[in-house]
Amino acid sequence: MTEIDKSSLEDLKQKVKAKLDETELYNYKGMVSKLLGLTVEVKLPGLKIGDLCYIENFSGEQKPAEVQAFKGEVAQLALLLDGNGIGQGSLVTSTRRPITIPVGDFLLGRLIDPLGNPLDGKPLDTTGAQWRSIEGPPPGPFERPIITEEFSTGVRAIDGCMTMGCGQRLGLFAGSGVGKSTLLGMIARNSDADVNVVALIGERGREVKEFIEDSLGDVGMAKSVLVCSTGDQPPLIRQKALLTATAVCEYFRDQGKKVFLMTDTVTRCAMAGREVGLSLGEPPTMKGYPPSIFSWLQKVLERAGNSPKGSITALYTVLMEGDDISDPIVDIVRGIVDGHIFLSRKVAEANHYPAIDVLGSISRLMSSIATPEHKQAAAKLRTIMSLYRENKDLIDVGMYQPGSNPRLDTAIEMMPKINAFLQQRTEESVTMEGTIGQLVDMMQGVEI
Repeated sequence: MTEIDKSSLEDLKQKVKAKLDETELYNYKGMVSKLLGLTVEVKLPGLKIGDLCYIENFSGEQKPAEVQAFKGEVAQLALLLDGNGIGQGSLVTSTRRPITIPVGDFLLGRLIDPLGNPLDGKPLDTTGAQWRSIEGPPPGPFERPIITEEFSTGVRAIDGCMTMGCGQRLGLFAGSGVGKSTLLGMIARNSDADVNVVALIGERGREVKEFIEDSLGDVGMAKSVLVCSTGDQPPLIRQKALLTATAVCEYFRDQGKKVFLMTDTVTRCAMAGREVGLSLGEPPTMKGYPPSIFSWLQKVLERAGNSPKGSITALYTVLMEGDDISDPIVDIVRGIVDGHIFLSRKVAEANHYPAIDVLGSISRLMSSIATPEHKQAAAKLRTIMSLYRENKDLIDVGMYQPGSNPRLDTAIEMMPKINAFLQQRTEESVTMEGTIGQLVDMMQGVEI
């Protein structure tokens, strides 16, 4: 036998040994001892936090559940889907691994659930797919390249006044019915991202198809992956939607792609986490949220950003119930992300879309990635808008006399041009260069 043959045989032995070490030669099964709501108590050796298990109901169906906690020798599992047909004595089998999903280019243009199953009625060809856990660590703080490149969203108000960088995370804060989904669709169609990943969490069932056909369209859908969990589904599967979308982003980022993650909404994801935490006996804190949900949000949102291979730029939508900016989820997300965009109901009521409150919105990285001319023009625009807002009541009732304040005269003259710049039709496509050039030209020679 030649040396090459010996080497090949030794390699084969090592591979066989490694495969045997991975293979379960026996498989324990436990039994359900208690079922309360969507929480199942099971006695089964070898379980650990995060393991995916399957519970066999009395009809023979396998119901997925995840290990969440331990109470003495009993493991507490949360059902991912419904628990129909499960009762005392139902058999439980552990996969001994966390939830994993298939990832690859075959996901582009597809709609999947948080477990990686297709929802658009077509089979998913996973030939050659990588399998990735939906849980994962964020890039190390010293591994993250500094954000220096501008990210074009294709929306003038954002690119001109609160410019995003590749790898930046922004929060989109809004009440209901002010145009969040429409704005997300505009960005998905017009941004310069290679891949869009959209997490639709807790949406109404009818809104999913509307978002795909009306907001995304064929152009946006072609470079997008949608992860959806509707509001009628159990809380744990809704909470996992954000993790699954982030794992899909990480796959494309590792391919060197420029990825854009949009989440609608983080609030409903946090509400799902609140239901899970309270059902497991966690103590409620602010607005009933258990303490774990705040650290969980910090961990998940940190997974976006730059890595040595690519970038994940993220826009996390936060629903402000009753337009309440003091909501704990609003506060925690605003403290984590690198800037915030507020959608204003007053602006929307004036038929001004996108209904962005420019003065209430900011990108913390704009000052380090924008050119001096761009920053100067954006600062002038903000100054004019602030001056006009302070005196709007006087102007509206006719109490202001033109000529008494030259700066305010300039603001009154410029506001129609500024409003025209900030408004944008949903089908209108713009570039970053065109937006900056238009803004600089508009503010050229303006003294304020």
